[in-house]
Amino acid sequence: QVQVVESGGGSVQPGGSLRLNCTASGSMSVIYAMGWYRQAPGKQPELVAESTGGDRINYADFAKGQFTISRDIPKKVLYLQMNSLKPEDTAVYYCNLYDSETALGYTYWGQGTQVSVSS
Repeated sequence: QVQVVESGGGSVQPGGSLRLNCTASGSMSVIYAMGWYRQAPGKQPELVAESTGGDRINYADFAKGQFTISRDIPKKVLYLQMNSLKPEDTAVYYCNLYDSETALGYTYWGQGTQVSVSS
């Protein structure tokens, strides 16, 4: 069974930084993509950043220059470094992974980690 577990969330003041971690475990033939999404209160989930195929990274426009995604492929870990945090970054951050290089794979989701930015 595949598990995806996020950690590293918390409460910070505006301008602060946090690093989120996502660890995948269990039986899977391949991890083709891993990514971070977030959902703010009363809003739809949105992509933050994703790593696909081992070397391609895609950021949402709001994340460019503020967030950095990185991936330790052998350890099956995905990181999200978040700097200069703003109150509007407050959300539950979710990690996911996609287990195939084709369209026949499955997406696994973690339970999420809360990030709260306030003074």
